Amino acid sequence: MTNICVTENDKELGRRSGELAASLISAAIEKKGGANIILATGSSQFETLNALIKAENIQWSKVTMFHLDEYIGLPLAHKASFRKYLKERFLNKVPALRDVHLINGETDPQEECNRLAKLIRESPIDVALVGIGENGHLAFNDPPADFDTRQPYIIVDLDQACRQQQVNENWFSTVESVPAQAISMSIQQILLSKHIICSVPGIRKAKAVKDCVEGEISNLHPASILQNHPACHLFLDKESSSFLK
Repeated sequence: MTNICVTENDKELGRRSGELAASLISAAIEKKGGANIILATGSSQFETLNALIKAENIQWSKVTMFHLDEYIGLPLAHKASFRKYLKERFLNKVPALRDVHLINGETDPQEECNRLAKLIRESPIDVALVGIGENGHLAFNDPPADFDTRQPYIIVDLDQACRQQQVNENWFSTVESVPAQAISMSIQQILLSKHIICSVPGIRKAKAVKDCVEGEISNLHPASILQNHPACHLFLDKESSSFLK
């Protein structure tokens, strides 16, 4: 990680991370005529996306968007659908993008992985917005995460801690109602991004932040792999950073 920024609260975290994302996206457009980005979902991204959509200097018509993960078998209309999240919280609030590649969890999952793999291999990522899960996951790569696969998108099993987090954040009413599997961007694909902006607010993420920042790199703490990335910017607030030395 090249930079760790600790802010007063989640709103300031979102403003700072969103402004950096906007700057990096605009720089990529200026340099090569377009930008390819990855967007994450979940409550950790609320303020970051709010700041990003307010940016006035981005030519969105030159931006192609991918997203990190999606539940398998979850209807688009469900409030926890990440496609629904991105449409409502981002895509409907910015001018039309050059292209949008959402993950369809309601079709054959392996065919969907293959479709997305072809697209992202042709679109080197300039800026990736990600978070860290309560169990240390990166995207839906729960521990023990696959650090080796070079497949861009994979089918993953969601562990108990990950599924419980979704209940804690009020996306589902019970653990049993959380899908057991998802399509996730792989660890190695995320690491191919030129810049990674990782936004992690809240006390419930504090232990995971400590494990992933100060601990050894391990697939038992998947986001610890970000220590190896040459341009990863980690944004924390006082709560999420409270366990750090």
